[in-house]
Amino acid sequence: MACELDGPISRRGTGSLKWDAVQPGVLPMWVADMDFLSPEPVRRALAERVQHGVFGYGIEPPELRLTIVERLERLYAWQVAPEAVVFLPGVIPGLNVACRAYARAGQSALMQTPVYPGILQAPGNCGLTPRYCQLRPGLDGSYGFDEAEFEAAIAADTAVFILCSPHNPVGRVWKRQELELMAEACLSHGMTIISDEIHCDLVLGGQLHLPIAALDPDVSRRTITLMAPSKTFNIAGLGCAFAVIEDEEMRRRFEREKAGLVSEVNIMGFVAALAAYRQGQPWLDEVLGYLRDNRDLVLQFAQTRLHGISLPSPEGTYLAWLDCRGLAGSQPEAARDPHGFFLERAHVALSEGPAFGPGGDGHVRLNFGCPRSMLLEALERMAGAIA
Repeated sequence: MACELDGPISRRGTGSLKWDAVQPGVLPMWVADMDFLSPEPVRRALAERVQHGVFGYGIEPPELRLTIVERLERLYAWQVAPEAVVFLPGVIPGLNVACRAYARAGQSALMQTPVYPGILQAPGNCGLTPRYCQLRPGLDGSYGFDEAEFEAAIAADTAVFILCSPHNPVGRVWKRQELELMAEACLSHGMTIISDEIHCDLVLGGQLHLPIAALDPDVSRRTITLMAPSKTFNIAGLGCAFAVIEDEEMRRRFEREKAGLVSEVNIMGFVAALAAYRQGQPWLDEVLGYLRDNRDLVLQFAQTRLHGISLPSPEGTYLAWLDCRGLAGSQPEAARDPHGFFLERAHVALSEGPAFGPGGDGHVRLNFGCPRSMLLEALERMAGAIA
């Protein structure tokens, strides 16, 4: 398995957004999918389904819903009724549906920035005014939650809070106390919580992921939780996700809003999701160990070779949030526009910090979910560009 993760895979010319949207010779360290083969049981299940040769309209596998419910209870001690699971073709479509279902045009949505652009853009898609609570790094470099700033960011017209947990791009796995404070503030203002937990399975040690809806029944009644096997098992292109909506009326509102607008999950997405959740855990255990070592390599390399760049240690995800503002003295161009600098000078494509909203200037996001040889090459190129 370790050899399989180490082996480089050619993805150019395969219709890959990550690879084919950049010029030849550029290392793509941007889009959040991993450069690893998906789990063998998933590939086998897909191959068997392809062999059948007919790809008409699909239907949800009866085992999948129960598999998800069992998994939520086993991992998080979160008991969810099977009917609370609503399948979706992706987390972001679900997030946009939730904004439409639980807020009216002219109201506002609260987000903690910097945050994934798909989250950042959702309120505007639905006629909502965005409100920001900017996360800030502490003395140790890790981003923290400030209760007073969070409360101050809530306005009288704030209808929803969009939580990213674990957080993309700063890599936080929120602690129970932090989630309790967020939930308490939201409930006291009558807000709905929309929680993007797509990276919930990608925790790199030190603590456990806790779904905010699992805190207590009052919180669950006001929360829509969005999850997927896509990031976990590297099957994002197959389009299968789900929402957990425990309150029956909230679920009806969500279903009404998505009717006729959001497509159903396709056959291959269902096949891959079921195989991943039922047989993919050994693969995931190996990948998490590999990602931890990659994470540690990025941290060590930044301290010793990327002088002027700092980053918090990611507790979850496979994404590193690089602060390049310390390069202002030696490489002002890199501090001002690190994305353009590293693309031009190092031929390394990173995600642009400003796309993540307030707090993103002078930053780039690096995806370390790749073979170690590829990661080392990218880091060496970056070090050479700023030396």
